[in-house]
Amino acid sequence: MNRFTVSILTLLFLLGCERENPEKAFQNILDDAWYFRIGENPLFATNVGVHTANNRLPSNSQADIDRRAQFWKMILERLDDLDLNSMGEEEQINYRIFRRIVEDRIQDFKFKGYLMPLNADSGFHIGLARLPRRVPLQTVEDYENYIARLEAIPSYMDDHIALMREGIATGMTVPQVVLNDYDVSIQTHIVEDSEESVFYGPFHDIPASVPAGERDRLKRAGRTAVLNSAVEGYRRFLSFFQDEYFPNARQTIGASEYPNGNDYYQYRVNHFTTLKLTPEEIHNIGLGEVERIKKEMMAVIAEVGFDGSFEEFLNFLRTDRQFYAETPEDLLKEASFIAKKMDAQLPSLFNNLPRLPYGVQAVPDHIAPKYTAGRYVGPAKGSREPGYYWVNTYALNIRPLYNLEALSLHEAVPGHHLQNAIARELENLPKFRQHLYLSAFGEGWGLYSEWLGLEAGFYTDAYSNFGRLTYEMWRACRLVVDTGIHAFGWTRKEVIDYMASRTALPIHEVTTETDRYISWPGQALAYKMGELKIKELRQYAEKVLQENFDVREFHDVVLGNGSVPLDVLEDQVKSWVERARSR
Repeated sequence: MNRFTVSILTLLFLLGCERENPEKAFQNILDDAWYFRIGENPLFATNVGVHTANNRLPSNSQADIDRRAQFWKMILERLDDLDLNSMGEEEQINYRIFRRIVEDRIQDFKFKGYLMPLNADSGFHIGLARLPRRVPLQTVEDYENYIARLEAIPSYMDDHIALMREGIATGMTVPQVVLNDYDVSIQTHIVEDSEESVFYGPFHDIPASVPAGERDRLKRAGRTAVLNSAVEGYRRFLSFFQDEYFPNARQTIGASEYPNGNDYYQYRVNHFTTLKLTPEEIHNIGLGEVERIKKEMMAVIAEVGFDGSFEEFLNFLRTDRQFYAETPEDLLKEASFIAKKMDAQLPSLFNNLPRLPYGVQAVPDHIAPKYTAGRYVGPAKGSREPGYYWVNTYALNIRPLYNLEALSLHEAVPGHHLQNAIARELENLPKFRQHLYLSAFGEGWGLYSEWLGLEAGFYTDAYSNFGRLTYEMWRACRLVVDTGIHAFGWTRKEVIDYMASRTALPIHEVTTETDRYISWPGQALAYKMGELKIKELRQYAEKVLQENFDVREFHDVVLGNGSVPLDVLEDQVKSWVERARSR
């Protein structure tokens, strides 16, 4: 127990006070939950600018997890005791969002999702490798804290190994089929020379703010910590992965095959969509979207005058060299140009723009082979880093340029960078909302941002427009195949064939995406369901406000409250519409 952890006695005392003033009581609950989080997770604390435990990594033993589960159950009991009707409108919104988060956490404990701390393209060990870029490194103390964190890596790995062993014993493992060649994401950190490790990076160029007389000592300590702790931790994890986890990982792929699998998948559906829909309802929505988008794709094929079938056109796009960059630098330059071009359009689409800039970088080599085409990576609070739009330059023959406009608008601007940078600057939200990310909202905005490019003058090239439709079709297919895998018994081959026959995605990307859906049940549903809701709300606002509709105001409303569940977003947009129509 650390000094941030709220004592049981304090909680019991507060239970009596909370019945007197619901809003004050609710704030007490939020404060207690916030300090519990930053006390339990030093990495999260550092990321949000709390630097009291920069020398520690989280502890993830079963006892830790059980204690956390009890804490969140107690928080839920305190929420139950509040009189929601006595609270103001904004506090009621905060309550709705916070309660959903708490209930989700309790559900995850119930289904033991923590026994699977990785998936096909990410995991605790991959996130840890970004540590050098997510901590303050300006003073001697900063470096000593960083070294202490490196020294804690073996214990951090051991905690996760113990949980994953329990997963093997209880049938809660990532499916084996998606783990082929996965060990490269671990093996890359096992080096003989400490200076080749990503963890040694901060010692290559120690800043002038660190006294010269301390630098050699810190470098020596850094070399020792990298080899004896960081490398050793990854070596232990690699041995466990190769000798125990991979051989014993389950052969089935659907979440329905887990203990209480159908209930578990329904929870994942609710979690990622923030909607109360069944897998069957989402499956049918996906089938309808696939049919609609296919008609638009056929119109583009007719526009370019291609003489052949839909399947032949897809093969043409996948194989013709005109659609692929010659070098990684060419791909990065093209992505940068697209992003910069969109920068110039932002004032016509938004009133409020953030201060944080972003850069364009290649996906790191150690994760690129099994990584998606691109992703946004935000900086830790208080760091000197910008946001980054990562572009995957691995295997250029599978990175088509016709998808690049849609990818760039999704991951950079007006997509995830703009969305996250705006959220970082919001000052009128409680702390838990300032650092909240809900996939249906976030990924829904990303997909909406791709479509928004049409209004901003993008996709003038027919092939690029087909690339946009391919990306939209991809997200529509996700509704079909994610539910297919996890609720209706689809095989991996059925998923790959379904995706490959309806999108122009390269087969490699279809395969890596399929493995992602298998290993991350429900997450793929967030994109299309979120986009459909945002478009629905925009159409509603346009219909009601007519000539008084201002797209900049609409976008400011959508992004101006941070990440919210889709039902809350609907209430916020409709409240804005009522205010706007009465002006």
